[in-house]
Amino acid sequence: MVSQGSSPSLLEALSSDFLACKICLEQLRVPKTLPCLHTYCQDCLAQLAEGSRLRCPECRESVPVPPAGVAAFKTNFFVNGLLDLVKARAGGDLRAGKPACALCPLMGGASAGGPATARCLDCADDLCQACADGHRCTRQTHSHRVVDLVGYRAGWYDEEARERQAAQCPQHPGEALRFLCQPCSQLLCRECRLDPHLDHPCLPLAEAVRARRPGLEELLAGVDNNLAELEATRLAEKEALARLREQAAKVVTQVEEASERVLRALLAQKQEVLGQLRAHVEAAEEGARERLGELEGQEQVAREAAAFARRVLSLGREAEILSLEGAIAQRLRQLQGCPWVPGPAPCQLPQLELYPGLLDKNCHLLRLSFEEQLPQKDSGKDGARSQGGDATQPQSRDGVQTPNQDRAQTPQEDEAQPLKAERAETPQEDGAKTPKESRAQTPQEDGGTQARVGSRSNKKRKFKGRLKSVSREPSPAPGPNLEGSGLLPRPIFFCSFPTRMPGDKRAPRITGLCPFGSREILVADEQNRALKRFSLNGDYRGAVPVPEGCSPCSVAALQDTVAFSAAARLYLINHNGEVQWRRALSLCQASHAVAAMPSGDRVAVSVSGHVEVYNMEGSLATRFIPGGKANRGLRALVFLTTSPQGHFVGSDWQQNSLVVCDGLGQVVGEYRGPGLHGCQPGSVSVDKKGYIFLTLREVNKVVILDPKGSLLGDFLTAYHGLEKPRVTTMVDGRYLVVSLSNGTIHVFRVRPLDS
Repeated sequence: MVSQGSSPSLLEALSSDFLACKICLEQLRVPKTLPCLHTYCQDCLAQLAEGSRLRCPECRESVPVPPAGVAAFKTNFFVNGLLDLVKARAGGDLRAGKPACALCPLMGGASAGGPATARCLDCADDLCQACADGHRCTRQTHSHRVVDLVGYRAGWYDEEARERQAAQCPQHPGEALRFLCQPCSQLLCRECRLDPHLDHPCLPLAEAVRARRPGLEELLAGVDNNLAELEATRLAEKEALARLREQAAKVVTQVEEASERVLRALLAQKQEVLGQLRAHVEAAEEGARERLGELEGQEQVAREAAAFARRVLSLGREAEILSLEGAIAQRLRQLQGCPWVPGPAPCQLPQLELYPGLLDKNCHLLRLSFEEQLPQKDSGKDGARSQGGDATQPQSRDGVQTPNQDRAQTPQEDEAQPLKAERAETPQEDGAKTPKESRAQTPQEDGGTQARVGSRSNKKRKFKGRLKSVSREPSPAPGPNLEGSGLLPRPIFFCSFPTRMPGDKRAPRITGLCPFGSREILVADEQNRALKRFSLNGDYRGAVPVPEGCSPCSVAALQDTVAFSAAARLYLINHNGEVQWRRALSLCQASHAVAAMPSGDRVAVSVSGHVEVYNMEGSLATRFIPGGKANRGLRALVFLTTSPQGHFVGSDWQQNSLVVCDGLGQVVGEYRGPGLHGCQPGSVSVDKKGYIFLTLREVNKVVILDPKGSLLGDFLTAYHGLEKPRVTTMVDGRYLVVSLSNGTIHVFRVRPLDS
């Protein structure tokens, strides 16, 4: 019995590409079988032969060419038999579209046979009705099986036809192969049996097949077992790669969390360590891809050989099986003797280590260690210990294991006691404390505790990041009302992705962003005249069609429609790009900012220093100037957004300030202080708590202000990868999306310090 896989049917063999040459893609002609059990046309192999070697086009195995040429390769009688059956079903002389009788021309008086209606399976001849009736009435042919030609052409009698048509001896035409010479392993007809094999022990074909089939089936079962091992190893390799990526993601998170708790000057080292991590993962992935390719290649070779052997044993006749028995047995033994890989290669999982002396500029605050580990067979133990770590080692809230966390204070910590009160008042420095919650610990105290991830091993290789000094001018200190309160939001990097698509003719220039459904954003690419949809993870979701000739500038989503400004017009379109209405705007302003109202049924647009609000029907609902008519001509709102509290927030380039006003135009707050660094205020976004995020493009910053417009401090800087930020938007009230001038988008999760 075959241990694995089901036996293929004759219909599958005839209907599949099994009878097609993989070189010329035509039906096999003079099929020759290579030692790797792949079959090709003799002429095709002759074209591929290079000297004394030939490389199989499918498995790429190099095989020697016999001295007599490719014609000396073993003829595939199994394929020949199937080809004869296919040709018989589709062949025959045609007259008026019908096959002709093969016996009528032999009886004289007719130049061509009459239309055939039957077929003799023993003679392999098409017969007319008269000849078919006579064929059943002669002594020599009365036992022949004559069947309906239509049913034969439909394949109803394929199995019976193959049983009745014996393989013919290539040396003696008309003689069927009946014996197997055991010493010579050669098929013989009655003529061949007489000379020169007269004294050799011979067996009838049926008896020879019964004797040799168990050996082939045993070899086939062994290859099936190897196939199972190969498949298990391949899956284990993929699981190891998945564990590597999962652990790498955990380490990235740990690096992000740890980096946010130390001084801002140390963020440069964070970027270096993350680069080392990415380089290690890329190198490991490259090696894994090579190993997977090799495993899949071995698996495919073994699977194809097993499939061929299984097909021959299931569908081949005795002569065909015996003719291929030697080649099949040799190939299966060869495959069984292959050095199968017992398991995936050891995987070096990166681990994060925190070292002492956090405020020492010459120390290495973050480092990676790589530990070789074989995949765990019992995954159920993962809950008792962290992956790649020690089950007895405590683990902090952030996933960073902290040995000796409950020990007594070290002398270094005692020396740091006078600095506690002074350091604890600054939120940025307070963020550098370890996860230990029982006491306030300064960065110097934390230097006495080494936070490590993963157990120590002699096989570890450690890559150390170096501290780089980066000079920058910080924003003014936050107001005293927020010092030490833990209410100032902070960024957690989420993802980054490009917005250039294959169909873009130019580099993207993002002029507008807005939320678009759940965890999705709409990007206005003015340069390519497109509204592109992306998920927060960077997956491209298609585009919203825009009217021909329109270059969308600012954009906002309202219910099932999209509003955008282009040139001096305001458009409202549905998701299919159909224009609902358009409104002409003032030509006094180069660009018009568009924002959706919190209710989602109105859209606001900045026009010549004032704000116009339109409803879904395109009617003007309200119009006001921030600060009243006294400010007519004194405002120029280039960027505009709305807050969940119903306020309007805009960047006023005329006053070089950020202005916050209510729905009636009354100014709630305005900031034009030194925190702008002399820059013109850029894009604005508001989170669900009302905090305002203002972009300062010239200094590569995003600063944060309270709901009334008071500066709180820097939120994003060049340390976070900001380089010429253009526009921002807030998604779900907690994801800040920032577009750069090069078309790249960064996504940050806004997280309060008290969370």
